[in-house]
Amino acid sequence: MEISILILSFLVLISIRVPVAWSLGISSLLTLLVSVDTFPALTTIAQRVVTGLDSFSILAIPFFILAGHIMNKGGIAERLIDFAKALVGSLPGGLAHVNIVAAMLFGAIAGSAGAAAAAIGGFMSDKMEESGYDKGFGVAVNVTSATTGLVIPPSNVFIIYSVASGGVSIGALFLAGYLPGILTGLLLMVVAYIWAKRKGYPTADRSSLRKVFSTFVKALPSLFLLVVVIGGIVAGIFTATEASSVAVIYCLVLAALYKEVSFKNIRSILVESSSTIAIVMLLIAMSMAMSWVLSYENIPQVVTEALLGLSDNKIMVLIIINIILLIVGIFMDMTPAVLIFTPIFLPVTTALGIDPVHFGIIMVLNLCIGLCTPPVGSVLFIGVGVAKTSIQKVIRPLLPLFLAMILGLVLVSVFPELSLWLPRLFGF
Repeated sequence: MEISILILSFLVLISIRVPVAWSLGISSLLTLLVSVDTFPALTTIAQRVVTGLDSFSILAIPFFILAGHIMNKGGIAERLIDFAKALVGSLPGGLAHVNIVAAMLFGAIAGSAGAAAAAIGGFMSDKMEESGYDKGFGVAVNVTSATTGLVIPPSNVFIIYSVASGGVSIGALFLAGYLPGILTGLLLMVVAYIWAKRKGYPTADRSSLRKVFSTFVKALPSLFLLVVVIGGIVAGIFTATEASSVAVIYCLVLAALYKEVSFKNIRSILVESSSTIAIVMLLIAMSMAMSWVLSYENIPQVVTEALLGLSDNKIMVLIIINIILLIVGIFMDMTPAVLIFTPIFLPVTTALGIDPVHFGIIMVLNLCIGLCTPPVGSVLFIGVGVAKTSIQKVIRPLLPLFLAMILGLVLVSVFPELSLWLPRLFGF
């Protein structure tokens, strides 16, 4: 009965356009009212909302969001595009590969798929069209490649998963994201290569080693942020939360050196960051209340028994969970999906002996696909808006790129070492 009330109330609230955060809180309250009196239920939900944010790890999220906004305004996109062009611009479909590599780099540095789609798409969409590329193909490449930055660390989504899972190591998650993120990017490049060959898209001249080196030097200060953040965490110099504050300081210094951000811009950056942070924090607070209600009503145990009753085969259960998450990703944004479904599915996968770090990578990689699909695909809408085109023109070239992302998901699901090799190498 509790599961029915939770699911039905949440779906009804979402369908009448109640914001996701409030839908989480209200449906949690309604579920708790089944077994607890009104006043204790209200005070319990309020208490869980407040204590849900009482975590040192969560403090990393606002700092990484702020760092991402500074980098988005700091003029690093053009430098990364120049470096990517020198590396892969001479391949068939060269500009598509440039878009993919630049989006992977920028998305990882900024920690935002939306920022990558806007920044890289803003530079690349017109250049690709002027060079004879179909605009729909350019948008499809930009949108799908932008999501790789959520898997390649540092990534706010991994911090959110760590909180929702009850404390999976953020450092381990960061290291685990490298190979799956790079694998997905390479698979997208294979599709771009085949598509470009079929369409006869032009290629650029091969860059000299001097050009590659000079563009690398210009991009190096931005790329070094990854070394500072991940290296500091792995070496034990600072925690993920402390690394996020270091990232903000580093980004401010870099923006000042690039002279792309003035003192006047700081106010608008802080306002934009605060707006994003408020939304994310409210979602986390409400989801922590729902997580407690789920635990109180033994809902994860019921779901675990139901799924294990279908099959005790690890791969089969992962297939079922992946299908559910793919469907969820179509209709729900990534942050609430991670917060809602982690406490439901993690006990199932843990019971089957699947490493929580491995499952975190699977979940994030899966939900990245949903960011590119209508009706809620936020990154898709950003990419379409930046390129000034329509979704209808993007769908056809999106399909083979979707298949590449799904293939990457399958490979990561079936071969745990793709996720776990690096964390184990560094002692996590």
